[in-house]
Amino acid sequence: MYSIEFKPRASKFIEAQPEKIKRQLFAHIEALALNPRPAGCKLLYADEKLYRIRSGNYRIIYQIQDKILLVVVVKIGDRKNIYRHL
Repeated sequence: MYSIEFKPRASKFIEAQPEKIKRQLFAHIEALALNPRPAGCKLLYADEKLYRIRSGNYRIIYQIQDKILLVVVVKIGDRKNIYRHL
């Protein structure tokens, strides 16, 4: 089982969301602890090992560190502008 860690940017985004969206995002993030590469995940940058999963209109960008069994949630945002400044 993988541990989950949040970058400050991702934590701030989640805290600013309504309760319904928070539950939706946390459900997807908690599932990454069991399977960090679920169906529908996409490798964005191979060098940095950045992956993306979809959660409604939101995208969760995360990094997998297999050697220490860690998933780092790098950024969460709306699908319209999440890929800017990655």
